[in-house]
Amino acid sequence: MDLRFTLTSIFRPAELSLLHRKCETPIFIRRKLNPKFAAKRTIQLTIMAEKKPAIEGLSDELNAIACQNIDFASQRRRVRSAFVDVQQQLDHCLFKMAPAGIRTEEWYERNSKGQEIFCKSWLPKPGVPIKGALCFCHGYGDTCTFFFEGIAKRISASGYGVYAIDHPGFGLSEGLHGYVSNFDGIVDNVIEQYTKIKGRPEIRGLPCFILGQSMGGAVALKVHLKEPHEWDGVVLVAPMCKIAEDMKPPEPLQKVLILLSRVLPKAKLIPKKDLAELAFRDPTKRELASYNVICYNDQTRLKTAVELLTATNDIERRVEQVSAPLLIIHGAADKVTDPLVSRFLYEKASSKDKTLKIYEESYHCILEGEPDERIFTVLDDIVAWLDSRCCVQ
Repeated sequence: MDLRFTLTSIFRPAELSLLHRKCETPIFIRRKLNPKFAAKRTIQLTIMAEKKPAIEGLSDELNAIACQNIDFASQRRRVRSAFVDVQQQLDHCLFKMAPAGIRTEEWYERNSKGQEIFCKSWLPKPGVPIKGALCFCHGYGDTCTFFFEGIAKRISASGYGVYAIDHPGFGLSEGLHGYVSNFDGIVDNVIEQYTKIKGRPEIRGLPCFILGQSMGGAVALKVHLKEPHEWDGVVLVAPMCKIAEDMKPPEPLQKVLILLSRVLPKAKLIPKKDLAELAFRDPTKRELASYNVICYNDQTRLKTAVELLTATNDIERRVEQVSAPLLIIHGAADKVTDPLVSRFLYEKASSKDKTLKIYEESYHCILEGEPDERIFTVLDDIVAWLDSRCCVQ
């Protein structure tokens, strides 16, 4: 039985991971399944080795660094270190127009599973009172050390302590790159790290909000469902919280995926098409996404795919339990996560305080891939929503 699966035949949640690059040589893995699962039938799974193209305008030395294997955190950290200055000089409004004087701190926390988790904070310049804290959950494949740097600085300049972590297996945190063995493990890690952060002296006792983007929206929702009284509000940007019916795999295919994920959990699916143009509306900003050199932009691992599907199914079943003050932001032209799903969440959530903002013509990466004016409008809308729920003098 020859099985070849594509990410886009399963769902469409990923954002920066959608910037798939052309594949090179196919690698064939043959595995005999456990008899109780498949009666000794052999499954052939096709995995494509990715070749990263050179980034235009970079030196050969930096391109060689960018093309290194980054399966493990130590490798990702070395690559990120080489690109810090380059990224901050990119011609993007989030970098060029970043407010001055923002205080930043980076550190690692070892979680209860023994993994080193990368953490970062952005605080207003000295003398600016802190109104509250905003804790960020990044999307699938992403990291908090690229575009979010500029987002965090702008929100921080408005009087907020902004905090972010890289999920295990992503960014600078430990774990096999792009591998989610258990979605609830990501959720529990977020709870663990942000419980510590909420105890920091600069924000102790202040309102605390959680912000989730794309897959991070699913993380934020599950965090809220696990601790419904611990957050003063939830902000969701193009959230992955329900798979549209026309995008769900058929039930038999779901069962096969689950089966394969038990046999080859870390194996990768084959991407069907490049969705980069669907994620970034502004073509110049789309080109800059290649500088996010530690994002996971390879094929989705089998177990990861199953965990994402399971997580969204769980949220869909429990959506009426969502009770926190809620701000949902989505681009009307988003073809990666469906804006109709955000409307579904808005209508079904039991929150008494809930706001849905749909931005005409905007794509999936609404905080980083739109024209400058739209990016700043969305960020200003987030800050205004936060301000109205804090004791702003």
